[in-house]
Amino acid sequence: MSAQSKAVQALSKFASCDIGDALVKLGFRHGGHLSGLQMYSPGSNDTVAKIFGPAYTVRMVPASDKTSPTPARHFADAIPKGSVVFVSQPRGLISACWGGLMSTRAKKLGAAGVVIDGRFRDIAEHRELDMGLFARGLSILGSNTFTRSSELNVPVEYEIDEVDEKVTIQPGDYILGDQDGVVAVPAGTVEECVRLCQERWEIDEETKKCLDNGEEMGPTIKKLRK
Repeated sequence: MSAQSKAVQALSKFASCDIGDALVKLGFRHGGHLSGLQMYSPGSNDTVAKIFGPAYTVRMVPASDKTSPTPARHFADAIPKGSVVFVSQPRGLISACWGGLMSTRAKKLGAAGVVIDGRFRDIAEHRELDMGLFARGLSILGSNTFTRSSELNVPVEYEIDEVDEKVTIQPGDYILGDQDGVVAVPAGTVEECVRLCQERWEIDEETKKCLDNGEEMGPTIKKLRK
């Protein structure tokens, strides 16, 4: 196994919070946090759910757009095994761009999860499939007459509304989502990100031991955290 493969495997074991903190240390202002996404599937609060894999990006355009490219095949048929499908829907729409049948196909092809920068529908079907899915929101409306797929595996931008900034998702960037949220990890930062995550994890474990022993938070953090 290559060093990169080992690093990717190690990265998958951390939480979104660990990775976000590491990316902030690496100079990414918002730590790769894709704020505004919610985990809709699986639905049980008791379920420990996580999705992780390289991004397979799908850029959607309004159905009225006749000039943008059209894929040679349906985007759901081109999902690489082990990938996280990242669908970028145009803003300002109340329609869905993903549904239960697409998750059925994605699961058959071995997708690791789905992230919708927009809306989806058929929530019960996704939960029955146990498909990890994050989105901005729900809709009862399908994509027909509203949107269509245009480009596959191209860079897409994710808008962070709270700070009016954008995060660029490159095909192959690693996407991790858990109950705290979703983080995008640039592929070239994986090894350094793992090092920082492991370092912080060890510090936090030692901090917990101190707090369990009744030590005060302030002095403990000052002593252990860098």
